[in-house]
Amino acid sequence: MTVTSTTTAPGKDQRLYSVADWYDAEALLTTAERQALARLRGFLESEAKPLLAEYWERGEFPEQLAQPLIDLDLMEPADLTVDAPARGIYHGFRIFELARTDASLATWYTAQAGLFRTAIQVGASVEQHKEWMPKVIDFSLKGVFSLTEPEHGSDIAGGLSTTARFEEGPDGGSWVLDGAKRWIGGASTADVLCVFARDVADGQVKAFLVDRAAPGVSLEKIHGKTSLRMMQNAHITLDQVRVPETMRLHNVNSFKDVAAMLRAMRSDVAWIATGIQAGAFEAALAYVKERQQFGRSLGSFQLVQEKLARMLGNITASLSLVVRLTEQQNWGIYRDQDSALAKMQTSLIMRETVALAREVVGGNGITLAADVARFHADAEAVYSYEGTHEINALIIGRALTGEGAFTR
Repeated sequence: MTVTSTTTAPGKDQRLYSVADWYDAEALLTTAERQALARLRGFLESEAKPLLAEYWERGEFPEQLAQPLIDLDLMEPADLTVDAPARGIYHGFRIFELARTDASLATWYTAQAGLFRTAIQVGASVEQHKEWMPKVIDFSLKGVFSLTEPEHGSDIAGGLSTTARFEEGPDGGSWVLDGAKRWIGGASTADVLCVFARDVADGQVKAFLVDRAAPGVSLEKIHGKTSLRMMQNAHITLDQVRVPETMRLHNVNSFKDVAAMLRAMRSDVAWIATGIQAGAFEAALAYVKERQQFGRSLGSFQLVQEKLARMLGNITASLSLVVRLTEQQNWGIYRDQDSALAKMQTSLIMRETVALAREVVGGNGITLAADVARFHADAEAVYSYEGTHEINALIIGRALTGEGAFTR
């Protein structure tokens, strides 16, 4: 249930907004942007929420939600993009709304709208971009970002071991890929895998769009997860997989180009971490308003109110971070340390927020019925992906001191 509060802002009509957005950051959106998000909220409330507990427990993604979610036309809504692409602040709040409902839904959608789209935006040539980007936006070309490897996560820049070998031939030649990727969300339903591999000729990292059904590609679902259980993560093996030169992203010629993608995408995860906090907080607030103990509402106890206030403070601080970061990026300011700071801090206080939400719900907080348990568990995955706390801290530390502390 979304908890709301009515407010009258100076010069504005009275309207209803989420209590988690205490300072009404949503007021930065245009009327058309809010209307697009309202379509999303309505769908999530009526169609998605009733399915989440069941599918989370089963460890399956509710595939029946995929096409209706795509049909909402949320990536670049036609009614928003007559004169220009949708604004970054709209994209951020779209992620926030998804994550406030469920972290797996947000991760699934941003795998296409954030990760894969950014790979094409940054890595494709002008001709490739013209051909592929419209298909990315309408989901007729579904792809996933395949960077992490079984033995290389935080050290992927220097440790990436998947190889690419070029062979001359007709039609521009082809590449042969060998290696493995791990934790690739949504791979089983993608059309192509955006695979990053090291060119054996020059040692530089290149990127390739690999047909998921190509000979030599095998996918194995990762079982036994206790977080993001609905998101289907895959272990991918590449055994002499042939990829034509036309399917190589021509503007990715070193890991610096990959880093540019990560710089742009990390802010998405900060928005997810913020949305998770809002979802956990709203579920906890609804619960304590209804739950009776010692003849009184849980929400009337001082200790419970203190925890609610701390949760709201964390969410408000997180929204301030992600909104300001998004504004900077709209101005063309993309710095590693900025996105790293937002991801590090929102994910750090997210852990406290979801823990406090579980705490005020008591024993029922570990059951799916109260909603809080999903957010509490899923937060752990978000805390680690797109750069762990430590890696992001070192990116910030390098900017502060001028000294790189990653290796000695």
